[in-house]
Amino acid sequence: GPFYSAETTETAWHVVRDFIAPLVVGKSFPRGGDVSAALAPIRGHNMAKAGVENALWDIEAQQKGTALSRLIGGELEEIPCGVSLGIQESSAALLAKIEKELGAGYQRIKIKIKPGKDVDLARAVRQRFPQIKLMVDANSAYRLEDAAHLKKLDDFYLMMIEQPLAHDDIHEHARLQAELQTPICLDESIHNARQAYAALDLRACQIINIKLGRVGGYTEAKRVHDLCRARSVPVWCGGMLESGVGRAHNIAMSALPGFTLPGDVSASRRYWDEDIIDPEVEVSPQGTIRVPAAPGLGYRVRRDRIEKLTVRQEVFRAR
Repeated sequence: GPFYSAETTETAWHVVRDFIAPLVVGKSFPRGGDVSAALAPIRGHNMAKAGVENALWDIEAQQKGTALSRLIGGELEEIPCGVSLGIQESSAALLAKIEKELGAGYQRIKIKIKPGKDVDLARAVRQRFPQIKLMVDANSAYRLEDAAHLKKLDDFYLMMIEQPLAHDDIHEHARLQAELQTPICLDESIHNARQAYAALDLRACQIINIKLGRVGGYTEAKRVHDLCRARSVPVWCGGMLESGVGRAHNIAMSALPGFTLPGDVSASRRYWDEDIIDPEVEVSPQGTIRVPAAPGLGYRVRRDRIEKLTVRQEVFRAR
């Protein structure tokens, strides 16, 4: 549903079928990024755009016989991984989950917070795990009036607090960041490089989460990445419960040199009994994922599994 962004699977289907396909099918795009300009007249719908643009980047990489990560400028051969944990029934349940994920090797723990389940939760985690890389994600659960309360989180040496205020706000985040020692990371507020520039210029954040779907694909993701890298602002890759193909794209993007913090990319088995790629994504005991060196995404799509799961399909042909 439209709870993280305005897009849903139904809106994406509509936009791809009725607007994107007519602009793309039958056209020639020598480079994957060339389609970005063709789709520019369509306002918003970044996730629908990303699905198409990212596929064309993959095709280009396969045709050139190079890894997609290298085609976009990636340098890392393995990426550090973290996990995101939702709000649990109790602190004890959360601590048990953290223990499990640390045992699996994950380098960073992100916990969700909301009013009434924040400071005490962070305190409990920090007391139990004083040395871990820990961050919190508020998903816009707070208001600027909560600044004094959020300031209490400064006591726990967090890597960051992600998106504490409204999803479409930059200005109030700047005011809040001026009150906090904990770095603010923006997620939902950043849909393109212009918004990233505004956020950094206003000092609304010190870190940016880049999601391929949220910004519309590799072209805009690279712009945000390059802007942040030029300003020595760290970025990391957020997760959207992707299946294997989306997860593989996240791995490729995370190979860019500015991705210096562990992202939300984790093992397939954390979410799926059976993923749609082969091999499935695995995390090493050291909490890293190898970036494939094979052409394109570097994973084989299991079409048999996709066909088994398909409930609707449509074929677009050039007229």
